Amino acid sequence: MHSSLRPIMFVGTASDVGKSIITAGFCRIFKQDGYAPAPFKAQNMSLNSYATPEGHEMGRAQAVQAEAAGIPCHTDMNPVLLKPTTDQRSQVILNGKPVGSQSAYEYFRTTDRTELFASVAQAFDRLSRRYSPIVMEGAGSISELNLKHRDITNLRMAQHAGAATYLIGDIDRGGLFGSVYGTIALLTPEERACMKGIIVNKFRGDARLFEDGKQMLEELTGLPVVGILPYFRDIFIEAEDSVSLELKQRNPTKNKVNVAVILLPRLSNFTDFDRLEKDSRVHLFYTHRPADLEQSDLIILPGSKNTIEDLLFLKNNGMAEAIIKAHKSGKTVIGICGGYQMLGEQIEDPLHIESSVDSIPGLGLLPVRTVLQATKTTLQRQFRFRASEERCLGYEIHMGETYVNGESQPLTQFDSGESEGYYLDETCWGSYLHGILDNQVVVDSLLSRFTSAEVTPFDYAAYKEEQYDKLAAMIRANVDLELIYSHLKK
Repeated sequence: MHSSLRPIMFVGTASDVGKSIITAGFCRIFKQDGYAPAPFKAQNMSLNSYATPEGHEMGRAQAVQAEAAGIPCHTDMNPVLLKPTTDQRSQVILNGKPVGSQSAYEYFRTTDRTELFASVAQAFDRLSRRYSPIVMEGAGSISELNLKHRDITNLRMAQHAGAATYLIGDIDRGGLFGSVYGTIALLTPEERACMKGIIVNKFRGDARLFEDGKQMLEELTGLPVVGILPYFRDIFIEAEDSVSLELKQRNPTKNKVNVAVILLPRLSNFTDFDRLEKDSRVHLFYTHRPADLEQSDLIILPGSKNTIEDLLFLKNNGMAEAIIKAHKSGKTVIGICGGYQMLGEQIEDPLHIESSVDSIPGLGLLPVRTVLQATKTTLQRQFRFRASEERCLGYEIHMGETYVNGESQPLTQFDSGESEGYYLDETCWGSYLHGILDNQVVVDSLLSRFTSAEVTPFDYAAYKEEQYDKLAAMIRANVDLELIYSHLKK
């Protein structure tokens, strides 16, 4: 084991410049080099969350980074998670547990930020006693002047940690010089002291052609450009945001099972479908257009952060009717988490957790009803799918209990003897388990109606390991690691 390194932090000129993926890559590099790294992001805003082994909730991006570091995820890696429930309000998760729902205005204006910052600083301190180096990620841009005095995520955190901090700029979106120079120019002297270098991300073409650009950036900012990372399409690391889902090709593909995932306004945990999308028998796309369902064989209703509002959206745009019609015509329809709740006969919200509606009829495809509750279930699960003896893995994150009207027909069995979900027949089932489609036995069962094609079982865990290694190799080839290590040696 090496001596400890000071923390490293990756911050951005804007959102979506590649911070999450670069953080994951450095987690893998430090692990490969014999250190014991762990990721950290003080505050995350995302509908993609994950249940820790202790049964707490955290941002999925930090769970992915922990996987790259080869360690179990823990809420200390992401102490504050904001999950948008409407355009105005978010559920606030602190240290893995919901502490209520607030509008952005309330959250930024009235929350005692000193107290919140103390909480995230404590989480960081606990983590840094267990791991080294801590690989930190900022949020959005570090030079939003109107938000900076309330910031608990970016340079205030870097100063607390004493982190060597690197600014990432995205050259692909254009305006690199202005965004990098402007970002550095707007920092206070104390913030500027944290900055150790610049990483140019998503460069297309030969980086040697950017040599004069690199020099200009260094002269403008007084900081070294420590790396120019290429734009890549051949390394698959889970995306943090669902921004690009609509862009996936919709056209049905012959000789493939066409899978339509319903694109809900509050869709959560879209990573549930990453593994299915990689199956060679499948063409998967996201849609909120009723006509697209006619082209599909299999329809999936995904999780939602606001099941009632999203169900109203489906009813208002004709999608609900199209799903019922598709099922009547023999297509397979399944629901996961919020999608499972929607497939039932009724969703009740007596405490008005999600909306002002007391109850709303579901799609009526499964004989179940759901009552939304104030307490949240967050659990990792081992289970068996239907009659299979194979051990499967998944996790639950939901607010609400689902009751069967009549005789239960469970979909999965837990080791504890409990069961969950409802299996109507091969054309319709629902489950609370996120990650259920990461298990080969479930995917094979689902596709058996449509294809008899044999596929080599896909080892998803090994595939992900290979991707982290590819990412690390790509970063090593394009970053001055020696210079970065010199910044980190205490």
